[in-house]
Amino acid sequence: MEGTLIDIAGKKSGFVLLNSTSSGAKLPESDAAEMDIFLDKVFQLLPVLGITHFRDLVEKPSTQKEHLYCTIKGLKAKGKRTSNGFLVFKGSKGVPDPRPSATKMKGKRNKLLSAGVLAENGDFIEFIKNYEFTSPSAAASMIRGGASNGLTSWKDAKGKSLKQIEESET
Repeated sequence: MEGTLIDIAGKKSGFVLLNSTSSGAKLPESDAAEMDIFLDKVFQLLPVLGITHFRDLVEKPSTQKEHLYCTIKGLKAKGKRTSNGFLVFKGSKGVPDPRPSATKMKGKRNKLLSAGVLAENGDFIEFIKNYEFTSPSAAASMIRGGASNGLTSWKDAKGKSLKQIEESET
């Protein structure tokens, strides 16, 4: 299992592997099948523990095909709902300075700046890469510099909020 996790992590970007040597050991076919089931359970539980590195970006089935936008102070971010949360697209812009009350978000912003996901440009921050947040609110908070309701902050080109879109789909 350790070798499989190392192999998967090595193929995904954003990982820094301290141990990149997998065992290469081969299990009997019946044991390998049981380990695959166990790995599926591990991948289901890791996000609950806050470990999201092994998630794949999977689009949430939706009848809504348009991108959504979050705007503040003339800055615009573009994104889309996914099955795992909310994907903000490369080129999206947000406010340069977080609100003083947004202490937790400041730490996350600094991590994204260090990881090369965000870049500072004096008048705004910009997404250098696509990035998936755990929720529309987490994405909106990063863009708007503090606590934001993602269901009302994200809107389609016609001004319809994500909340209204999701209510109309049910």
